[in-house]
Amino acid sequence: MPAYPDPELDAVLGGRLPHDLAYALGGPYHLLLPGRFDANVAAFRAAFAEAGVDGRVYYAKKANKAAVWIERCAAHGIGTDVASLGELREALGHGVRGEDTVVTGPAKSDDLLRVAVLQGCLVAVDALDELERITATARATGRTARVLLRRLPPEQPHSRFGLTGGELGTALDRCRADDGAVRVEGFSFHLSGYAVQPRADLAGELVELCRTARAMGLSADRISIGGGFAVDYVAAGDWARFLEAHDPADYHARKSFNVGDFYPYHSPVAGADALRAVLAARPGGTGAPLADRLRAAGVTLLVEPGRALLDRAGCTVFRVQGVKERGTPAGTGYGILTVDGTSLSLSEQWFNSEYLPDPVLLPAADRPTDRAADRPADGRTPADDPADDPAGTPFRACVGGASCLESDLLTWRKIAFPVRPAPGDLLVYPNTAGYQMDSNESPFHDLPLPPKVVIETTGEQPRWRLDRRPPS
Repeated sequence: MPAYPDPELDAVLGGRLPHDLAYALGGPYHLLLPGRFDANVAAFRAAFAEAGVDGRVYYAKKANKAAVWIERCAAHGIGTDVASLGELREALGHGVRGEDTVVTGPAKSDDLLRVAVLQGCLVAVDALDELERITATARATGRTARVLLRRLPPEQPHSRFGLTGGELGTALDRCRADDGAVRVEGFSFHLSGYAVQPRADLAGELVELCRTARAMGLSADRISIGGGFAVDYVAAGDWARFLEAHDPADYHARKSFNVGDFYPYHSPVAGADALRAVLAARPGGTGAPLADRLRAAGVTLLVEPGRALLDRAGCTVFRVQGVKERGTPAGTGYGILTVDGTSLSLSEQWFNSEYLPDPVLLPAADRPTDRAADRPADGRTPADDPADDPAGTPFRACVGGASCLESDLLTWRKIAFPVRPAPGDLLVYPNTAGYQMDSNESPFHDLPLPPKVVIETTGEQPRWRLDRRPPS
């Protein structure tokens, strides 16, 4: 299932640079393309402008730890969404102002609340006891705490995030009776999934909550709908064919996956277009579109995309260390590649799922590329090639990591590579910047964490530097 064509990335991968970096860094690495992040930010801002809505973009920092994204946030004047004291320090340290930072996450620590209040961050309050603690922090520091009250989605009553309707009423009463330590600037929600209409429905409810809060004397002039803007990785036809033909026989050891657990790698409405769709939707299915309601109420819309701002902004590169075969009958055998890293660098594999966009094979520049040279030394054809097949028949293989765990497979699916891979070749997993390349990475077996390499493509030749944040 190939990812969409990417001429800019192909230009980077088509030269010596990927192999030179593999040699210099001595292991797997991640490539980052900050120009793509800039373009995605611009697309979200354009969606707000087209709808005539006052909107603010906050980058969800949890999607990728690299410093370059925070540097770009500061350069563009957009905010960050953080959920820990460490993330907040990183954002502040790379130039994002506290007033441009939203602090989310459940049951925030007292240290996080203290720094957030001191720096003027906007805090999404998730529970009544958290409201009590942030109020006490504000009084102790002599500051005013800026808060959003997070609404529990009625359609997802079992979510652990947010205040019920009754709790929300109690919170508003407490804030109205407060002596000014807390300023309620609006409301927010955390909604699982990528559907447009539920976001518009709940956003419409929050607009009305702002009107209710204002009638109580509270400021309430903004709402946050969080993230959940899908990324479109592959073409509709490829995705449909995969879903139709999906079978355990396509995976190493007949691994069984639930199709419903896969990320929706094709999305007809994605990124900034998904924001446009939310703004154009009619909350509750009737009345004025959400954009009109926001304008009429004078409410600012905050969004916190992570994956969507990182679409096509990076890829992950592994070096092939070994190739073995399982079975020889035509059509049933396949290869097992082992690369110089682990599946911890592709987070999807550790959630009973699979990262489905196909890796791209970059043969080593110093090895022959004709099929005869790619055959094993004993003269047999590749595992799934009968002896009388044309020389160009693809070599099907799964991809394993370098650890001693049976479950350490980067790709359980048997990928059809155009030639038989060989040690020294590179495998490039496309579009991995969003949530893939460091959510679960670990120096297991004392293997070093893959470094992040920032690529600049504005000149005649791509230039590179290491991301300023060391792997952690």
